[in-house]
Amino acid sequence: MFAAPSLSDDADINPEQFKSIVDVFEFAFKHHADKPAFNCLGHTLTFKELDESSARLANWFVSESGLKAGDRIAIQLPNLLQFPITAIAAARAGLVIVNTNPLYTAREMQHQFVDSGVKGIVILENFCDKLEKVLPNTDITCVLVTQLADMLPQPKRALMNFAVKYLKRMVPAWRIAQAARWSEVMINKPVASVRRESGTDVAIVLYTGGTTGPAKGAMLTHRNLVFNMMQLREVSKPLVRDGADTIIAPLPLYHTYAFMFHCMAGVYAGNLSVLIPNPRDLDGLIKTLKQLPAINGFVGINTLFLAMCRHKEISQVDFSQMRFTGAGGMALTISVAEEWQRVTGCQVYEGYGLTECSPVVSVNPHDKVKIGTVGQPVPSTEVKTVDEQGNDLGFGEKGELWIRGPQVMKGYWRNDAATNDAITSDGWFKSGDFAVIDSEGFIKIVDRKKDLIIVSGFNVFPSEVEEVVNSHPGVAESAAIGVPSEKTGEAIKLFVVRRDNVLTLDEVRAHCRENLTAYKVPKDILFVEDLPKSNVGKILRREIRDQELQRQAK
Repeated sequence: MFAAPSLSDDADINPEQFKSIVDVFEFAFKHHADKPAFNCLGHTLTFKELDESSARLANWFVSESGLKAGDRIAIQLPNLLQFPITAIAAARAGLVIVNTNPLYTAREMQHQFVDSGVKGIVILENFCDKLEKVLPNTDITCVLVTQLADMLPQPKRALMNFAVKYLKRMVPAWRIAQAARWSEVMINKPVASVRRESGTDVAIVLYTGGTTGPAKGAMLTHRNLVFNMMQLREVSKPLVRDGADTIIAPLPLYHTYAFMFHCMAGVYAGNLSVLIPNPRDLDGLIKTLKQLPAINGFVGINTLFLAMCRHKEISQVDFSQMRFTGAGGMALTISVAEEWQRVTGCQVYEGYGLTECSPVVSVNPHDKVKIGTVGQPVPSTEVKTVDEQGNDLGFGEKGELWIRGPQVMKGYWRNDAATNDAITSDGWFKSGDFAVIDSEGFIKIVDRKKDLIIVSGFNVFPSEVEEVVNSHPGVAESAAIGVPSEKTGEAIKLFVVRRDNVLTLDEVRAHCRENLTAYKVPKDILFVEDLPKSNVGKILRREIRDQELQRQAK
């Protein structure tokens, strides 16, 4: 077992000073009022403006939305200024945040909304057509709709919103009678701060998956998030200057790592986060970076680093002041880390985390990076590897990684069975990942959760893909596996057994695109006569994957 030094060993750290994440936000507003907080689409909000905007929205939540303390509210937004405003306002109004992937299909939205019992949602207008389809099947009574440029000054706001809707036609037709408009709410509400306690210790429900079954909601408490924020800040302090640095934020804020880094730690430290609404638009991303007077930090993933390094204009970006690059979400390859350092002059610091751990578990220290590892556990965190019987293993022995610390979730939302299966009676969280820990506490992940596929940092669980595919009347059964991909880390390959020979590959692809987020759509589809199964009829995905890897190696 390896334990990092306790937080209490550092006199500068006192997580107990904050009883909730609202305390963190109010601390930042008081100490960093005139500093820039978030920048997006060329416009910057100071911490004072962030305070005022979130107070306006919180007042509306409390006085007019119909939402009560403790109700869940979904945030379905890309990286826009509206995201941190909404998250802070929801916390101030005593609501429990449910971050939702903006790219979800209607089916995926419905599952999450029904499972979490959300009563309200703040959503970008571009996705309202999908919400309209599922709204009658949910408990949602409060809908707040925003447009892309709603936080920009005039006339840029009106011009950009008009272009998105009428020139680029990026907003499908929709009709939701009870929907309120962001622009009206933000104009008419008072600025006076409001704070309503939720009566629950849960601050956020973040959805993650499992190797089987539908996605589960990890309940992260105020204490979980505050502690993990302080843990992350402690290990990043040597590289990130409080109140002075500009950090690029291309990872989606609904993702647990980006939320923690930019909406929690970055806000507390008084740093500027530059929000990138669409990091897949590499030309737009590079253009934004070229316009910035300074870049001090960058938080991304392996595939984004590689794509940026290969961009034709990357040499025109000034990385001379960058001291920190954080990597998470998917494995960092040595070749990409080396190329990124050649191009930017900045070392990549890889870490490891899980939604269930708020998410940060380990980080490579600034003064001793071991490429190929995910670093050492952050302060107040214990890790160990165990065998199949749960017995502790020694240094250098491969086993399942277990984690214990103040950042470990309360449990899964309305799922006691899954909670009891994941967390032991003495507080150890079973990651499902297999690792080796060396004598200095550096962790090397050697295998992942059985069958899990990671596409560009996003978890894809084959059971969900297969459930969608198998719902097609022409499909008898299917199996989805992950295969190596230089571009996305892994790609999904689907094996389908047809009911007859009428079904075509194009029909399967179209069915997947209609019901799955883009990164979950199989890259390669193959019709087969049958699938290998165990003696009780369970499809053996691991055997399929091993056979496919052997075939590719020839």
